[in-house]
Amino acid sequence: MDPAVTLPPLNVPQLLRQHGLQPKKSLGQNFLYDPNVLQRIVAAAEIPPHATVLEVGAGLGTLTRYLAHAARRVVAVELDGRLIPLLHEVLAGASNVILLQGDILTLDLAPWLANADPLLVVANIPYYITSALIRRLLEGTVRPQRLVLTVQREVAERICAKPGDLSLLALSVQVYGQPRPVGRIPAGAFYPPPKVDSTILRVDLYPQPRLPAEELPTFFSLAQAAFAQRRKTLRNALAAGLGWPPARVEILLQQAEIDPRRRAETLNLEEWERVLQAYHCLEG
Repeated sequence: MDPAVTLPPLNVPQLLRQHGLQPKKSLGQNFLYDPNVLQRIVAAAEIPPHATVLEVGAGLGTLTRYLAHAARRVVAVELDGRLIPLLHEVLAGASNVILLQGDILTLDLAPWLANADPLLVVANIPYYITSALIRRLLEGTVRPQRLVLTVQREVAERICAKPGDLSLLALSVQVYGQPRPVGRIPAGAFYPPPKVDSTILRVDLYPQPRLPAEELPTFFSLAQAAFAQRRKTLRNALAAGLGWPPARVEILLQQAEIDPRRRAETLNLEEWERVLQAYHCLEG
């Protein structure tokens, strides 16, 4: 199971023609086929030989083939039922691949991943579900050790942003782990090529989230309220989002030692922790 293995490249246009298929724009189907990029993704994941890998959006199996050579087991999920016969054909020699057809956002993966140690997620994910998918992967009962995802370049920049330019997505990821870009992927590495370049994003998860698990729902409620109107000051955004009088929000922020005139994107995680503690004091 050598992660540096070289496989004969798949002729993606020809493969699609043979099966009478066209990529579906509605499913964000841009199939990654460049062997050099596929090898870089697998290398970035640093997959131990005994690992289980969850792949989201198996597509035509171009990445799945490489993962099968690097990991003990691959659980590959594909939403598009049209691709399942093609995937069985492409992966015919890969006995360590479990192919599941379904929606990753609703599929119960626990039976397939319960004994995975370690569990890694490696995937070329559809751009239109990036935010929802990342939250699902991070908040699930079976938590991976790390994620290595192909995402739109601008999304990777948002996720890796520092205080001053944080988004709710960045905060949602950074409370669980440390994200970093590990490579750029040109649009030409995909068929059909998307309109933007992509980034290989690696997220190394902390053993436990930065906040206690029982605090996370309240934390995200506060953050969502603050980011819902991010052009407003924290005082006004939280007042609108929480349904509180502005004077009560001012007390909250004063207790947290946060200037009410600041905006949500400027707060770091330590400051959000103080907001959370002040919220409990006021509500308690």
